Amino acid sequence: MKSGIAVAGTILVDEINEISAYPNAGELTKIKSIQKSVGGCVPNVAIDLKRLCSNLIVKAVGKVGTDENGEYVKEVLSKNGVDIDNIAVGVDKTSFTQVMSVTGGQRTFFTYAGASADFGEKDVDISSLNIKMLHLGYFLLLDKIDSSDGKKLLKKAQEEGVKTSIDLVSENSDRYSLVVPCLKYVDNLIINEVEAGKICGIEPRLQNLPEIAKTLKYMGVSERVIIHTPDLGLCCGENGMSMVHSYKLPDGYIKGTTGAGDAFCAGALLGIHEELSDVDILNMATVAATGALSTADATSGLKPYEKLKEICKDFKRK
Repeated sequence: MKSGIAVAGTILVDEINEISAYPNAGELTKIKSIQKSVGGCVPNVAIDLKRLCSNLIVKAVGKVGTDENGEYVKEVLSKNGVDIDNIAVGVDKTSFTQVMSVTGGQRTFFTYAGASADFGEKDVDISSLNIKMLHLGYFLLLDKIDSSDGKKLLKKAQEEGVKTSIDLVSENSDRYSLVVPCLKYVDNLIINEVEAGKICGIEPRLQNLPEIAKTLKYMGVSERVIIHTPDLGLCCGENGMSMVHSYKLPDGYIKGTTGAGDAFCAGALLGIHEELSDVDILNMATVAATGALSTADATSGLKPYEKLKEICKDFKRK
């Protein structure tokens, strides 16, 4: 019997440069400190899954370069118990983002598409993965996947009896239509309210979420449409509509929101893998996202699910 989850798609390295102020054109500013971390769907979701459930088989699938950043990504994933045997190596540099972070202020991002942009259907051997589920993300950030390879890869996975799921990046564009042809090959769609509304052309207000979820399911998603917002998680599944509200967190608990969406996704994937009810899937996802909010980076706040559940038990719901 197949078991485990393969997380495929975006792999990159974030280099965070702390500066005192953002310079005007032609001016210079000193970098006070530099921090490096892994980023993208594959590292974030894969590491979160292993931290939530250490005995779960988790495989990383993507593409890096032959450079130092590529080795760094593989080392971090491996140290966290993620199988890296299915990470392809391309001729381009490993994808990266240079973050200019003003102390106590805003961040500015400069990203290089790199090897992830070349990641496609031919880089994945579904049969040899021998997994129960394939999660593919982020759509709208992967050139080949966005064009036609995403549809091919998801179709091939379903033909092999593998459950499929996807997520997206949020952007202010009309490119969300690229995702629509893939939906009939998606078992579980896990996205935020903005992305959900953009795909089906409905204003992403809270009162519209049930209509949005039903519309997306009608557009082809076979098992569940799961939508997450800061206030609640909603699931439109084969047994109807389910909703779970987020926790009211004490002052000072939230150290950062980076990675909360990926943590919610990881929690949902684990719940689906374990064949939980829709409500329990949402509860697991909400607990995981709450853990992510406790630290500034994307993955450090994740712990074994039972420990996070114990932390959350005294929090009231919104």
